[in-house]
Amino acid sequence: MAEIIRINDSTWRFEDDSVRFFLLCGDEKAALVDSGMNTPDARKMAESLTDLPIILINTHADPDHISGNAAFEEFYMSPAEEPNYRENNGKGTILPVKEGDIIDLGNRTLSIIDIPGHTPGSIAILDEKYRVLISGDSVEDGNVFMFGKYRNMDLYIDSLRHLARYDGRYDEIYAMHGSIPVKPDIIGKLIEGAGQIKNGEAAGTKLNLFGSEVLLYKFPYAGFLCETEG
Repeated sequence: MAEIIRINDSTWRFEDDSVRFFLLCGDEKAALVDSGMNTPDARKMAESLTDLPIILINTHADPDHISGNAAFEEFYMSPAEEPNYRENNGKGTILPVKEGDIIDLGNRTLSIIDIPGHTPGSIAILDEKYRVLISGDSVEDGNVFMFGKYRNMDLYIDSLRHLARYDGRYDEIYAMHGSIPVKPDIIGKLIEGAGQIKNGEAAGTKLNLFGSEVLLYKFPYAGFLCETEG
């Protein structure tokens, strides 16, 4: 069962093995951001913390972020993420969100930012009230998965550059993997590292992960797991 950790009076994080997800409460409703890897009871866990009606927003649809989705008939997700979601046996109705959309929880607004690359429909969520960016898997100090179907390094770099334009609107980043929080300056570092990989200026180490041979590019601030050459 995931460990529940209170961040402040209206925010919690759920530590589910190597991934985390969040509950954000406003005055009128609450938002579960992702639903974990081993937590089909994510909704019940959230309901134990608040009496507010709960909505679900998915940053993307990799399997370690959707284990509790079945408890919701509908949820917010980028429509570009639907193929990934359905291939991972995702059920329910997608309520489409896109860049510039605002979800109002009641005195707490969440702004949607499109950041494709890690997956086609990856989004970040800007919690305006608490000046926090929830980054999904695209920004972290762990190892960013950039191998396998749906990953696109060019889009990823473009998305990080786009995300950098929001600098000054948040003070901390809540990532789904790695440390929490991380500082905004990691975005520039990730842009630099991804660019070095793309330009052949970084050396990777081969390793086997989930039955696939991948290259790990390890930098002081984070790593990237990428396709092997050729």
